[in-house]
Amino acid sequence: MQTSIYKKTLISSLFTSAMLMLPQVAAAQQIAPEWTPADDGYGANYGGGYDNGYDQGGEQAQSSKASNGSSARAPEARKRVEISPYIEVQQIALMDLNAGGDVLTYSTVGAGVDASIQTRSAEAQVNVRYERLIAYDNGVDNQDTVSGLARGSVELARGINFEVGGIATRAKVDGRGPSPSNLVGNPDNITQVYSVYAGPTFAHQFGDVSVNAAYRAGYTRVDAKTAGILPPGQSPVSTFDSSTSHSAYGSIGMQAGALPIGWAVGVGYDREDQDQLDRRFESKSARLDLTLPISNGFAIVGGVGYEDISVSERDALRDAGGLPVIDAGGRFVTDPASPRLTAYESDGLIWDAGVSWRPSSRTSFEARYGNRYGTDTYAGSLTYNPGRNWAVNVSAYDTVTGFGNMLNDSLAALPTQFNAARNPLTGDIGNCAFAQSGGFCFNDALQSVSSTVFRARGVNAAISSTVGGWDMGVAAGYAQREFLTAATGAQGNIDGIKDENYFLTSYLGRDLDRASRIETNVYASYFDPGFAASNDVLSVGMNAAYYRQIIRGLSATAAVGLDSYRQQDFDKELTGSALVGLRYSF
Repeated sequence: MQTSIYKKTLISSLFTSAMLMLPQVAAAQQIAPEWTPADDGYGANYGGGYDNGYDQGGEQAQSSKASNGSSARAPEARKRVEISPYIEVQQIALMDLNAGGDVLTYSTVGAGVDASIQTRSAEAQVNVRYERLIAYDNGVDNQDTVSGLARGSVELARGINFEVGGIATRAKVDGRGPSPSNLVGNPDNITQVYSVYAGPTFAHQFGDVSVNAAYRAGYTRVDAKTAGILPPGQSPVSTFDSSTSHSAYGSIGMQAGALPIGWAVGVGYDREDQDQLDRRFESKSARLDLTLPISNGFAIVGGVGYEDISVSERDALRDAGGLPVIDAGGRFVTDPASPRLTAYESDGLIWDAGVSWRPSSRTSFEARYGNRYGTDTYAGSLTYNPGRNWAVNVSAYDTVTGFGNMLNDSLAALPTQFNAARNPLTGDIGNCAFAQSGGFCFNDALQSVSSTVFRARGVNAAISSTVGGWDMGVAAGYAQREFLTAATGAQGNIDGIKDENYFLTSYLGRDLDRASRIETNVYASYFDPGFAASNDVLSVGMNAAYYRQIIRGLSATAAVGLDSYRQQDFDKELTGSALVGLRYSF
């Protein structure tokens, strides 16, 4: 959750309630169900945030808030409604290549829906799937998994939109524990995550003056039933349970033209309340932004304002020895009688200055340096869209937030039309989705499900394209989180600890003919937990899948994968997997 007044990830549309998933990228894989042998064309139709807390002076009112790519609808967009429910059965084999080649097998049955909606007043995309794992080997347990990703918006009246977004996925409980790159079977240290948000937005031009406003309410939950498995000597970090969040802002401004400079004045409010230790994050802000045009789309930008951030929590219940009481899910038991303990405070002047370059509607660059949270801050963005077939975007961010708010912010930045490729062996959606405006990643939020509030800094870069029949997306990034906890509370020992995550993910797909398609995914991550005596984790993997239409509505899938991770104090893993399955789309 960004604590500044301006949220470039503005919300401006509706979706229809959903819980989605994320662990790789997702959209309409498979072959289009309406294909028949008599068809002449190809059967498949493939849809193929930056928020630094600051915005660009007078231009923010009409650009970053009214159309962040997630809700803007092209006037020429044709009406299109595609809804494809399906059922599928699969057989999976899993081989541990480091332990004598033991093979485990299991089956899955699943049901889901892929939907894409584009009309004059609404846009939405929903990819949601339920899976039941049926085990008959001792090394795999029965389980249920829900995964999906969705975004949407609806225009209620001129200038007024309502938007909703959601995600259901799996993530690591604790980054210091086992870290499989492929969630085949029932890997340890993995939990289900859900997050949804909804809210209205308003954007209107009154002559030369732009007025914008938005409100967003969110809910996030983690279903961890046990604490993550940790190396010897490591103490658990309390697992996130659930939280509610609220975000509101309003702004008024003018572009340069009527006046020699552009200007914008805005106010904002953000809050997240967590069940765990009754933790509370609250931010209030107000600022003035100015834009001074120089030449050829080049401008000097800057802003100054006031920000008040507070993070507080209660202590945990203590046992007879004075140690915090932890439940079976790895969460502290809150002491309701404890006074509120201050975990972090930042109150005072904030400012930033930099440059903005927009030589055309296809290219935008901005870089800023400032002072916020009592320290130097750096932020920036680059977007380049040379045509409908290519998109590049880079963003650098620095914000104080919590797990639930960060996940909601990532969802709000996601466009209403995107391409997210599921891992063919697990059904998981990846941590990045791709669209005509570039890539959008959730890695910074999902590197682990810690309940603490943290300062998040990082860089994300992505490129997506559809050229010569190939669909492609590549994303890479770096994320650092500094934990903010009360020094005298149950988690005082982790205050100021920083974890770091580097990631790379890519996918490539192509229609071979009107009835078949191939897709590949390659992914890697390097995680440094930052705790004393903790071990870094390197995870890499890749998979490939072949999809073949058999008859109208019925398709077959064959997929293989190879995954590994290395971490001291845990067995190294090298895993091979294979899948065959059938899907019927209605």
